[in-house]
Amino acid sequence: MSAKRVLYDPFRPVYPSPAALITSVDAETRPNIITLGETFNLSIRDPVIVGIAIAPERYSHTLISEQREFVVNLPPAALLPQLMQVGSMSGRDHDKFAEIGLTPLPSIHVKPPLIAECPVNIECKLLWVKTIGDHDLFAGEVLAHHVDPDVLGGNGRFDPAKLSAVVMAGGHFYGIGEHLRNWR
Repeated sequence: MSAKRVLYDPFRPVYPSPAALITSVDAETRPNIITLGETFNLSIRDPVIVGIAIAPERYSHTLISEQREFVVNLPPAALLPQLMQVGSMSGRDHDKFAEIGLTPLPSIHVKPPLIAECPVNIECKLLWVKTIGDHDLFAGEVLAHHVDPDVLGGNGRFDPAKLSAVVMAGGHFYGIGEHLRNWR
């Protein structure tokens, strides 16, 4: 085995992380979408809390900070073109739902819409925001977890093999690989 190389300028060193489309709204409830690769679980049970990290200059940062709610939408690989398009324009100047051809669905507990084409949608109420380096960490308590029935497994939970999820690693998009074994 060769010696490991030390990287002194790491870029996204923890990988992969799920690519997500985060929806938010302005004060008039006009929706916006941002593509993020910084989406993760902070607390998995009691309560369920997810984290997202957004650079302060992003429009979505302002919307979520002001409205204090957001939806995490996990796209399938088939939405990769839309995932790329969302990340290439600002919601300050564009109606991303209309221009990209995504379908907003009403949420149950929050104002930001779900994205119909995403098989998993997670409604969140903002608990707090903390500056962490060049991004701010948003912690959201999960109020509702929507899952399309066709991506559920026999245990009633979503099956990653059916999900066709997109992950980010090293600034690139990948699909989830093969199932290796069960946790328990």
